[in-house]
Amino acid sequence: MHGDFLAEKIDEQLIGGVSMLSGYVNKVRQEEKNAIYCIAGDMFRGSVIDSEFRGISTIEIMNMLSPDVVTIGNHEIDYGIAHLLFLEKCAKFPIVNANLHTTTNNARLFKPHHIIEIDGMKILFIGILTEAVLPQAKKESLVGNFVDIHDAVTEISRICNAYNSIDIDCTVLLTHIGFEEDKLLAAQLDPSLGVDIIIGGHSHTYLEQPEVVNGILIAQAGTGTDQIGRFDLEIDTDTNSVSNFTWSSIPISDDNCPRDFELEHILNHYKDVAEKKYSRVITRLKRQLTHPSWYQETELGGFLADILQESLRLDMMLVGSGSIRVPELGPIVLFSNLTECLPYDDSAIALWVTGAQLKNMILYMLRDEVWDGSHCEFFQFSKGMRVVYDKQKHVLKEFSLNGENIQDARVYKIGLQYYFYLNLKDFFSISKEEISTNGEPRRVATSCREVLDEYLSSHQNLDYQISGRLVVE
Repeated sequence: MHGDFLAEKIDEQLIGGVSMLSGYVNKVRQEEKNAIYCIAGDMFRGSVIDSEFRGISTIEIMNMLSPDVVTIGNHEIDYGIAHLLFLEKCAKFPIVNANLHTTTNNARLFKPHHIIEIDGMKILFIGILTEAVLPQAKKESLVGNFVDIHDAVTEISRICNAYNSIDIDCTVLLTHIGFEEDKLLAAQLDPSLGVDIIIGGHSHTYLEQPEVVNGILIAQAGTGTDQIGRFDLEIDTDTNSVSNFTWSSIPISDDNCPRDFELEHILNHYKDVAEKKYSRVITRLKRQLTHPSWYQETELGGFLADILQESLRLDMMLVGSGSIRVPELGPIVLFSNLTECLPYDDSAIALWVTGAQLKNMILYMLRDEVWDGSHCEFFQFSKGMRVVYDKQKHVLKEFSLNGENIQDARVYKIGLQYYFYLNLKDFFSISKEEISTNGEPRRVATSCREVLDEYLSSHQNLDYQISGRLVVE
């Protein structure tokens, strides 16, 4: 959901938002004898309302939506593990996860499963989370290093085996690992465990029809509140399996979804408070700048990298594509727009790397795994950088800065957001110890967003054109 609370008017029609989403869910609950509403993680982040109230607003809104069962996504960790556990206490709905453990005593942080009994049937829900949560967890110095992700197949097997004796009629995995990982997970599960359905998240995949792997139905419903996935299932309680189903993606619009005015009242309270702070105009760009994909040079990515590189006096700035959470920005830029663009505000770290180290870092960023659909991190480059990569031969045909070839022995001052510095090994296959031999990394800004805010506030009518900083052949 990513904090997608507000409806938008598109072609004179209201689309999305939690008011009409709640209206649709309530309508189905009244129309259907057996209805279960579940969410596969990432309720948080993506809106200024969520950011301003650090998820407390989201939990109150989710309480109004009243899901029957929810699993956590990686962005539920963004405000810290301790804060997430506090928010769980505020939730009036069950939150399940089976594979997030403490390393001290191997205890699970959440209830691993939830059984819903409905019309004489028992439906078992198990929550599974991606390893992508771990880099964010490391930012929490007190407890971040004391959590780990356990093998999903092992955890699912333990739970299914433990509850086979009570005649579970249908088993559903609520996963937040991504569509490709969902398929791999389904292929590894023993059919005798009785897993029937995977309802997934993380990769924001929109499916016209569920994928079937190893007899397991796999479904996702994209991202946000513009649509909701709907399964209509027939369960054979003799064989404990799905005997028939239909799947549809239901548009959340004023054509078929009544509004929930009580929920709107709660939402408008938070919206009014946030708007007072976030409605400030920062700048006007010459035109709208776009960020259509993580895995290519983008207008918005290069634009932000340039500002940080210039403001922080770096040789080059590498901005994480995934930290840019909007597909476009401008031409009018409010503080709310900048916050939604970079919701995970972070400090900036300057580090010194040799040309040879930098080359290996960039080659790792461009590895084959990036192009085969895996959920990898990618980076946007600041001005002066020129990288031409041959994907077939796995070589850099050109690697230069300001028109000069990057020299293996020369040391360059580059900037990274703290999250990516903290996880250098994961994102660049190089350790902090290797980097530190060239000079001790140091924090050059406590907030990248504040640097951008200050620069944009004093510059108007800016533009950016794709300049071929990254070319993949």
